[in-house]
Amino acid sequence: MGIATSVLRSRAVAALASPHGVDRYLELVNPMWAAHEVRARVVDVHREVDVPGHPPVATLTLQPTSTWRGHRAGQHVQVGVEIDGARRTTRVFTISSPESRPGDRFTITLRANPEGLVSRYLVEQARPGTMVHLSQAQGEFVLPDAVPERILLVSGGSGITPVMSMLRSLQRRTHRGQVTFLHYAQSPEHQIFAAELDEIRRSGHGIDVRLLHPELGDPALSPAYLERLVPGYRDVPTWACGPAPLIEAVQRCYDDSPALRLEYFKPPKVAGSDAAEGDVVFSRSGATGANTGATLLDQAEALGLKPESGCRMGICFSCVSRKSEGTVRNVLTGEESSLPDEDVRICVSAPVGDCTVDL
Repeated sequence: MGIATSVLRSRAVAALASPHGVDRYLELVNPMWAAHEVRARVVDVHREVDVPGHPPVATLTLQPTSTWRGHRAGQHVQVGVEIDGARRTTRVFTISSPESRPGDRFTITLRANPEGLVSRYLVEQARPGTMVHLSQAQGEFVLPDAVPERILLVSGGSGITPVMSMLRSLQRRTHRGQVTFLHYAQSPEHQIFAAELDEIRRSGHGIDVRLLHPELGDPALSPAYLERLVPGYRDVPTWACGPAPLIEAVQRCYDDSPALRLEYFKPPKVAGSDAAEGDVVFSRSGATGANTGATLLDQAEALGLKPESGCRMGICFSCVSRKSEGTVRNVLTGEESSLPDEDVRICVSAPVGDCTVDL
């Protein structure tokens, strides 16, 4: 396969396959053949959580093409689907299985967001044999190769997925240090990976699993609570992933400690504001509107534009666009930038006053 792959990736074959590219022809013969692109076949769909009145959660096992380079625990992947013959739509999902090698199967675990076209399709309609398009694994929210003796993992809701990949990888590596895993769920019925976590809690070597939900009277995530749970926690390498309120609480506990690594599973919702000033100009399309204070992506879509986007959380960089004039504020960090001709992630950038973007 190595020699064949080299030939398929050669300039000569690329020239013969122009303008569509060799992967277009390979896909027609066998969707699992690829020279450059990454695709995957769904081999299993397992329902994790199905609470009446709430979006279900499922784990999909994917067999990627040989072009998949593997992933590190905590990384995510862009998944593209073509629904009912429409244009491919791409969204980002975290990998929930242990770190993988080239060509290995892996899993993604996702909630069928009522507003999420891709997540609803994958949870509710995908079946074994369904094909999806993939990026390579991405993201810096990862475990290091040399894992410290003591670590703390914190997650909330669906933010458990990258942390679960880390926990599973640590078990595979037979890590014998002290791991504290703290997770907040809406209720026991909403707990993702409940049976596996219970088994780890009872039999895991050096892993302290704390599953919290309102029925148990969740303790406030405070410095005092974390100090009781993990003495000296500010110096303990910590990975935290979850919705904005959880992450903001964690940040308050750690101040500026370099031990903390963060990933927002769901960014804060930026609503429009009557106090917003100026106009937003999308120069390529000619669309202009009064600045509402929402993100540039939300404002572009409100004007009928359809810019490229993926995660809508600032982690996949598929929405990056050039800002030629104006100031933007990062809704995750609060940082502002007024640099001209600057590439910004429009899904997490809100204009401050007049702003011009090449869209």
